[in-house]
Amino acid sequence: MSGRTPYPREMKERAVRMVGEVRGNYGNEYAAIKAVAARLGIGSPETVRKWLRRAEVDAGERPGTTTEEKAEIRALKQEVAELRRANEILKAASAFFAAELCATRRRGDRVEVGDLRRRAVAAA
Repeated sequence: MSGRTPYPREMKERAVRMVGEVRGNYGNEYAAIKAVAARLGIGSPETVRKWLRRAEVDAGERPGTTTEEKAEIRALKQEVAELRRANEILKAASAFFAAELCATRRRGDRVEVGDLRRRAVAAA
C-alpha cells in the first residue's frame, strides 16, 4: 500500500491559492511552493506542485487532460470493459446454442431420412 495521505479538497485549493498570492515574494515558483508546503504542514513541496499543475490544467492555463476528462475517460474505459465481457458471454452462449441446434437438426434429419427410406420401400 502506498504512503499517500488524502488531503481535503479545501486544503488543496487553499495551497494553490496561497502559491498564487505569494509567488511574487520569492525568487522562483518552486521557492514559493516550498514555503506554502512548510506553512501548511504538507510533507513534500512536490505534492503542492502537483496540485498547482492540476489546477492550471483544469483552468485551461496549461495543456493537458482535465480532471473531468480523466474521470470521463476512466468511466468509458470501465464501460468498454463491461461491454467486452458481456460480448464474450454472448458469443459463448450463441456458440453453445448453435451447437445444440445443429445436434438437434442432425437427429431430426436422420429421422426424416429414415422415414423417407421406409416410405420409399413401402411404395415400391
